[in-house]
Amino acid sequence: MSSRETGRQPKYQRIAAELRAAVEAGRYGPGDRLPGENDLMAEHGVARMTARQALGVLQAEGIAEARKGAGVFVRDFRPVRRRGIERLARGQWGQGRSVWAADIGERDLTVDSVEVTEEEAAPGAVAAVLELAEDAPVCVRRRRFVLDGKPVLLSTSYLPATLVAGTPVTRPDTGPGGTYARLAELGHAPVRFREEIRSRMPSRDEAERLALPAGVPVVLVARTAYDAEGAVVEVNEMVLDSSAYVLEYDFEA
Repeated sequence: MSSRETGRQPKYQRIAAELRAAVEAGRYGPGDRLPGENDLMAEHGVARMTARQALGVLQAEGIAEARKGAGVFVRDFRPVRRRGIERLARGQWGQGRSVWAADIGERDLTVDSVEVTEEEAAPGAVAAVLELAEDAPVCVRRRRFVLDGKPVLLSTSYLPATLVAGTPVTRPDTGPGGTYARLAELGHAPVRFREEIRSRMPSRDEAERLALPAGVPVVLVARTAYDAEGAVVEVNEMVLDSSAYVLEYDFEA
């Protein structure tokens, strides 16, 4: 960025850029306290609101987090590298491993909230993808994933209720390999996936459940799983904390 462009930036953005560069250079490491509002006011000759906005930029980017009564600290959390192709390979869930194992290694993952219900109908768009009649029942699996003590993802899966009735898919714990392994046992193993990705600001409920600071967007991943006959066997709508993820796709040219 040229000095002319830098000069046109609002003061709070210039201060945020300096702090960001200091973090990237290692002057402030994970868990370190950043200069506070008073420090920034004195160093840069700015008003408190400007100093607060600068720190707010780093919080919105997921670089820093505020701790009540203590200040603003460099976030002590390694982003999740979501390997979009490797995690869905049959060699992963087909061998009884969770699709998450491709993302987290030895890190501590928990699912701290699981709700499985049979509902009278799926939302209109989901029912259309599943090619279900308007009044066809659907199995819905709602989960919240927590990594290293931090909520990172909300997941809602929709499956035809008639397909999975009486199987472990309707229970909180689906067993080794998860839902896809159970679908394989039913003769409906997923052989193809399609994911759509977009971003938006979170709803109030999403922000609360993911413990998101103000200004942090979410990434939406909508995945559709198809069996060998081309039938849709699952629609999974995921809401990701954008500051907690790197989305990686590795494929041949």
